[in-house]
Amino acid sequence: MKVEELDQAATEQYLNMDLLRFTTAGSVDDGKSTLIGRLLYDSKAIFEDQMDAIERSSKNAGDENVNLALLTDGLRDEREQGITIDVAYRYFATPKRKFIIADTPGHIQYTRNMVTGASTANLAIVLVDARNGVVEQTCRHAFIASLLRIQHLIVCVNKMDLVDYAQESFDKIRDDFKEFSSKLDIPDIRYIPISALKGDNVVNKSEYMPWYEGGSLLYTLEDVQISSDNNFVDSRFPIQRVIRPQSDKYHDYRGYAGRVAGGVFKPGDQVVALPSGLTSKIASIETLDGKLDEAFAPMSVSILLEDDIDITRGDMLCKPDNQPNVGQDIELMVCWLHNKKLALNGKYAIKHTTKDVRCVVKDIKYKININTLHRLEDDKEIGLNDIGRIQIRTTAPLLYDSYKKNRTTGSLIIIDEFTNETIGAGMII
Repeated sequence: MKVEELDQAATEQYLNMDLLRFTTAGSVDDGKSTLIGRLLYDSKAIFEDQMDAIERSSKNAGDENVNLALLTDGLRDEREQGITIDVAYRYFATPKRKFIIADTPGHIQYTRNMVTGASTANLAIVLVDARNGVVEQTCRHAFIASLLRIQHLIVCVNKMDLVDYAQESFDKIRDDFKEFSSKLDIPDIRYIPISALKGDNVVNKSEYMPWYEGGSLLYTLEDVQISSDNNFVDSRFPIQRVIRPQSDKYHDYRGYAGRVAGGVFKPGDQVVALPSGLTSKIASIETLDGKLDEAFAPMSVSILLEDDIDITRGDMLCKPDNQPNVGQDIELMVCWLHNKKLALNGKYAIKHTTKDVRCVVKDIKYKININTLHRLEDDKEIGLNDIGRIQIRTTAPLLYDSYKKNRTTGSLIIIDEFTNETIGAGMII
């Protein structure tokens, strides 16, 4: 086999590999950035010049060991303070799987950044300091992961080297977290004792913890099954753009472009366009590389119909016997992301799938106590990093599912019309 054929085969294998998006969360100084650095370093996903730069920076800062956290803490303020502020994304791959990591901040004032990083994740890693145990931020981040419908959670008990790799410390944290997580809606929770600084149980199994019989963190990340997490039952295709080339070659071409939000679409399928209710059949499904036999989430495609019907951006294609909810009065859980508090009867802009509308806040039901998960019905003041349940009325009907059913059609963002800032993230109930 020629070198070119080998390169092509390797490229095709890489493109066809399963992709896992995961986020790290935890309290301040629990070692999230160090863990990611260790994961990249031990899996040999760091270039030599990157490693040389990190070694120089660590030496200049007077660190005894190479500070692997510098791989993700790229902002000057982060390096000076030794904390993570922004959401840092890193990409790497092993022979088994591709990964996208979102390193999120631990400080409570940056919880909104954690929401951003976790919103597209399949899995969340929550770090717990073996010396401190389960703390407020541990509960906060685990609750947000549950709220964002992350199906897989790995609790990494870090800094085991500082408690002499004691099984008792790990067992107590595991039991405490199990008691709290019984109130959460996360079906798959796993527990791994690690030392991100020393590398124990991160990529390779630790010889200092023979009592732990599970796999390393990287082995678990490679092994976790996420294929069943997508909704392949409820077919949803929000229209992002109508493609009309207006050329001699494609004179009558009318393609509806977008990203599949759920279900499976095939040529010949009967579909209905909402909100008009007009029906047609799929003539073909196309991409830049040619026609497809089927399309499913989260593929971006262009769908051509047998009939010319009036469809525009913000409309949705679905199956006639399985349609989303249609309505203007909507209840949702909201994570507030701005210093300016949520205003009852306040007017905001909304982006939902590909549709832009405006809304008014009709009611604030309650606020959530992050530590106890109790409803605070007497405290309805929702400010920065608060989570609560509200009711809104939109200026036009939305085509939506519950967030529990579909993360794409069940989510929206709230925008300040005057500053154009995203000030809230909503999960439809």
